[in-house]
Amino acid sequence: MPEESIDHIDFNELNQRATSQPLVKHIYTADPSAHVFNGKIYIYPSHDIDAGDAFDDLGSHFAMEDYHVLSMDTPLGETVDNGLALHVNEVPWAEKQMWAPDAAEKDGKYYLYFPAKGYDGIFRIGVAVSDNPAGPFVPQPEAIKESFSIDPAVFKDDDRNYYMYFGGIWGGQLQRWRSGTFKSEQAESPVAFLPGDNEPALCAKIARLTDDLLEFAEPPKDVVILDEQGQPLLNGDKDRRFFEASWMHKYNGKYYFSYSTGDTHFICYAIGDNPYGPFTYAGKILEPVVGWTSHHSICAFDGKWYLFYHDSSLSKGVTHLRSVKVVELEYDENGRIKTIEPYRK
Repeated sequence: MPEESIDHIDFNELNQRATSQPLVKHIYTADPSAHVFNGKIYIYPSHDIDAGDAFDDLGSHFAMEDYHVLSMDTPLGETVDNGLALHVNEVPWAEKQMWAPDAAEKDGKYYLYFPAKGYDGIFRIGVAVSDNPAGPFVPQPEAIKESFSIDPAVFKDDDRNYYMYFGGIWGGQLQRWRSGTFKSEQAESPVAFLPGDNEPALCAKIARLTDDLLEFAEPPKDVVILDEQGQPLLNGDKDRRFFEASWMHKYNGKYYFSYSTGDTHFICYAIGDNPYGPFTYAGKILEPVVGWTSHHSICAFDGKWYLFYHDSSLSKGVTHLRSVKVVELEYDENGRIKTIEPYRK
């Protein structure tokens, strides 16, 4: 639900209609990246803390300074907060804004990928390592070389290659990298440097990771989303174009790239034949939630698929503090994802 409608919501009634309830209520959590490690679900969310600032489109109202890892034995079971996994003060290169993270596992090691603003005000992506999926994680001394923007999502393919998808416009700064170098002019305008409505939309980025999962093995490439005629989605196509929150999963041999449309508040997806794409737009996964942002992940557990997402119902929309939720995700006979309503009519 767009932010302008929050003042008119009856939150008691809304929570009664909600498809699912917050997984934890003692802290505010958002942007959940869910994985199954060792037969257990681990969720890597961001941690919403109210900065006391007015709401803006650059995310200044969130004092997001650390990560907690959540875990569940089953999607319907109790959710455990495993405590502090990483704090910004432990990351030498990062100053603030520890936004949406993700995680991966290889050979018994666990890797936490996270965006943060450096002391120059530019978002980079870092990585921290642990022997335990719940952490604590030890950060690398520098950000990933050639990394930029936000919302890392790491996908392990069947051939054991790992790929990072990333990027987010407006406060995520992706639009400032159109020329290949960071543009700092008009720094307070989140829409500066965006394409025109009749130009191709900005794309998420993809890069294969090195064998140690600590760096890019190649320059990042565009993740192109096509319309039904095989043409790239345009920037003016705001109900379908990419904004942020990349995720990748594989179903019946096809690659499903999903993402948030940001200011139009949908979670959408597109289907391709390989991790690089191109991907053809296929539909909506999740209708708008209460609160400005929508961010998700998708994972399988015990033969079923689940969508992890967030909304601002617990905080009653105050500063859009968010809470992680989960709901079962279903496909039709053609492999299309059935659109989920976050609130029953």
